[in-house]
Amino acid sequence: MLRRQFLKEHRSVRYQYLLMTGELTGHLNQVDQEAREQVETLVKQMVEKQGVTEQLKMQDQMKWVGLMNNIKACAEEIVLKEIIYV
Repeated sequence: MLRRQFLKEHRSVRYQYLLMTGELTGHLNQVDQEAREQVETLVKQMVEKQGVTEQLKMQDQMKWVGLMNNIKACAEEIVLKEIIYV
């Protein structure tokens, strides 16, 4: 949805082309899949780098949840800037 809105507002020529050729849905599905995979990869990398483990989850669940929420938000922000809004 974000990619569609971005194309419509900021890349109207490309949006119209994709729409008229029937490739818009395929493009949006591909971008969605890429974005989800990239978020998953980034989260795994960040979790490993920051040392967020299952042991931490058992010891201090609130800290673990906070760290995971922060990591996920950071990963999503990176993906928005690198994949969605391009």
